[in-house]
Amino acid sequence: MTMRLFHFSDDPDITIFHPRPVRVAVDRPAGQERLNGPLVWATDEAHELLYLFPRECPRIVVWPTQYTSEKDRTAWFGETTNRRAIAHIERAWLDRLTSGVIYRYHLAADQFEDIDDAGMWVSNTPVVPSHMDVLDNLIAELDSRKVELRIMGSLTPLKEIWQTTLHASGIRLRNAQGWGKPGWTHSKPGRAVAIK
Repeated sequence: MTMRLFHFSDDPDITIFHPRPVRVAVDRPAGQERLNGPLVWATDEAHELLYLFPRECPRIVVWPTQYTSEKDRTAWFGETTNRRAIAHIERAWLDRLTSGVIYRYHLAADQFEDIDDAGMWVSNTPVVPSHMDVLDNLIAELDSRKVELRIMGSLTPLKEIWQTTLHASGIRLRNAQGWGKPGWTHSKPGRAVAIK
């Protein structure tokens, strides 16, 4: 099976992706500081559900892994097994999610390096997309991937989620109400974080 990589954007007119540094540098684990530098970012198909949101929308997405305890699995996912993940956003972003449109660019995997972190891949050379899809019903896109959407007044009560045995990915948390300084917002690298 061919590896499929994507880049998600709110811009429908990208003909080439040029490496660029991240907009807001974050504290990264030792040895990964280069990831704040000029790169083209992509995500694999299994983890695209992390990017089915308006670009600047803060969100926390959690899912169980082989390291997840039965207690955490039951507390967060209940007895059902039909959900792959739970996505949390703030109520202030719901209208933008409901009416949002994003563009999924298809990228050649052979130009990218797997950084072994929640499906993220990087390239330090320019990348030309092969084609682009318009995603104009983001809630339906999440639902089709068995992602439960939970709406919260604020994401700050979830700050302790990284202390559980679930995998948690936090994206654009600098835009969350009262979150504070950006930092490392993924579960520990090196642990398998596959979404089943």
